[in-house]
Amino acid sequence: MKKRSSLRIAILLLLAIMLVVTGCGSKSGGEKGNNSNNGGSKGTVETNGNDKPEPVLEKVTFTYFNGGGAAKDINTNETTIGKALEDQTGVNFKIENLVGDLNTKVGTMIASKKYPDVLIPDAAIDEVLGAGGFIDLTKLIEEYGPNIKRVYGPYFDLMTAEDGGIYFLPFSNVVGEYIPDPNIGQGAFWVQRGVLKEAGYPKIKTIDEYFQLIRDYEKKHESEDLTGFISLTHDWRFFATTNPPMHLAGYPNDGEVTVDMTTFEAKVYSNNDDTKRYMKLLNELNAEGLFDKASFIDNYDQYLAKLTSGKVLGFFDYGWQIGNAQNVLKDAAKADPTQDDLVYFPLPVTFDGNKDQYLDPPAFVKNRGMGITVSAKNPERIIQYIDNLLKEENQILKSWGIKGETYEINEEGRYYRTEEQIKKIDEPFRESFGFKYYDWNWPQYGTNSTLADGNALAPGLQPEVFQMSLTAEDKTILDAYGVQTYAEMFAAPDDRPWFPAWGIAKEQGSAEQIYETKKTELTRKYFPKLVLDPPSKYESNWAEFTAEFNKLDTAGYESFVTGEIKKIIDGN
Repeated sequence: MKKRSSLRIAILLLLAIMLVVTGCGSKSGGEKGNNSNNGGSKGTVETNGNDKPEPVLEKVTFTYFNGGGAAKDINTNETTIGKALEDQTGVNFKIENLVGDLNTKVGTMIASKKYPDVLIPDAAIDEVLGAGGFIDLTKLIEEYGPNIKRVYGPYFDLMTAEDGGIYFLPFSNVVGEYIPDPNIGQGAFWVQRGVLKEAGYPKIKTIDEYFQLIRDYEKKHESEDLTGFISLTHDWRFFATTNPPMHLAGYPNDGEVTVDMTTFEAKVYSNNDDTKRYMKLLNELNAEGLFDKASFIDNYDQYLAKLTSGKVLGFFDYGWQIGNAQNVLKDAAKADPTQDDLVYFPLPVTFDGNKDQYLDPPAFVKNRGMGITVSAKNPERIIQYIDNLLKEENQILKSWGIKGETYEINEEGRYYRTEEQIKKIDEPFRESFGFKYYDWNWPQYGTNSTLADGNALAPGLQPEVFQMSLTAEDKTILDAYGVQTYAEMFAAPDDRPWFPAWGIAKEQGSAEQIYETKKTELTRKYFPKLVLDPPSKYESNWAEFTAEFNKLDTAGYESFVTGEIKKIIDGN
C-alpha cells in the first residue's frame, strides 16, 4: 500500500508542476498559428508574445480549368499530394478538364468575362491574353514568390510581355542539369509490339516499310476486325494529323514550319510535296480499308478508347498525348504478360530512312502555361500556393511521392523505387495519390530537371528507376533492337536555340495569328477529302487545296517566323 500511495503522490505533484508551467506559458505567449507561409488572408489571429500576429488561414477552394487535360474532374484535396499541399496552405483546387471544343469553351469565358480562378487555356492562350483575361503576376511574384523567382528567374526575360507584365507561368523551364528522357514523350509512329514480334522484330526505317508491316499483319488476321491506322484530329489536337510530314522529312516539331539548319529560313510545309506524299499514303490506306474513317469525327476520348481496345495496329502521335492509353495497356500487361503484344512501340521512321529528329532538343515553351484570371477573388493565396509548390521538398512530393511509400533513398543518396512500389503505381494509384494531376499543368521544375542533390526530378528519367520499371517483355523487345532505352532507337536532337518555333509569340489579331487560323481552317476542310475520297480524285483534290492555300500570305508568315528565329540566334 505504501508503494501505491507514494506513486499517487508523485503523480499529483507532477500534474501540479505541469499546470504551473502551462499557466506561465500561456501568459508569455500562446500557440502559434498553423501556417506561417501564407499571410494576407481572412482568418482568426493569435498573438505570440512580442512577435507579430500570425494568421490562421481559413481553407479556401479555387476553381481551375485545364484546356489540355484528359482526366476526370476532381478536387486536389481528394488526392494524397493535394491534401498534403492543402494542409500546408489551406488551399484546394476544384479541377475541371476540357470536354468538347477548346475554342468554344474559352470563347464563352471571354464573352461572359467569367473565368475560373486559374486557367490553362493551352492553344487558346492568345485569345485569353488578347481579351485581358489574365492578371499581371509581376507584383505578386515580387511580394510572395521567392521560389517562383528562384525557379523561373533565368526565364523572366522570355516570359515578359511587351508591356512589361508576366501573365502566366510556363511548364517547361529546366532547373539544374538537363536529363534526356529514356522513354519517348515526343513524336513517333507507334505500332503494337505483337506486330513487330510476329514479323521477327524487323528494322523499320521508312514510312513505306512501316505501312507494309501493318498491311502484312492485318492480312494474316483478317478475322479479328483490326484497324490498320488511326489519326487524331479532334479540336486543337489536329496537329497529330498535320505534323507527320515534317517529321518524315527529318525535322523536329517546330509547328507550322520547318527550319533550315544552315540558312535558318522557316518554310511552311502544309502545302508542299512532303504533305502531299503523306496524305497520299493515307489515301491509299483508306482505299484498302486500313484507315479508320472515324478519325475525322472522333473526339479525344474516343480516340484514346480505341487505342486501349487492342484493335488499332498503328498511329502517329506524341508520347505525352497518348500516355493515359499507354499506361492502361501497360497495367494490363503487368497483370497478364500475354497482353504485352497490345502495348505500343515507337518507331522513328522517315520518308527515305534518313536521320530522324523526333526527339526535342532542350527548349523553353513560352506560349503555354497557367495564369490567374481577372475573376480570381484572392490571387495572393493562389500565388502563395504556387510558390509553396515550387519548394524543392514539394517538387519531390509531386514527382516522387513519400519516402518509404513510393520511393526509397540508398546510401549514396540516390532515389529509387522497389519492385513492389513500381508495381503498385498503376493508373488508379496515380489518380488517387495525385501523380496524374500534378505531373504537368502546374508551375514546376521542367520534366528534364534535376534536384539540388543531382537526382532526376522525374522518376522515369532516373536510370535506376527506368531499368527497374522494365518488364521482361520490355527487355525482350529492347534487346531485339540492341538498345537499353527507347530513346536509343532515335537520333540525338540537333541543337536549335529557337526551338520550338511554334512557341514564338504572336499578337492576337496580328497577320501571323490570322494566317495560322486560316491555314488551319483550310487543312481541316481539305484533309478529310484528300484521305477519304477515292484515289482517282486525289490529284484534283490536291490541286484544289493548293489553289486555295496559295491565296494566303505564306511568304509574309515565313518572313515573320524567320525574322524571329534570327533574333533569337543573334541574341545567343
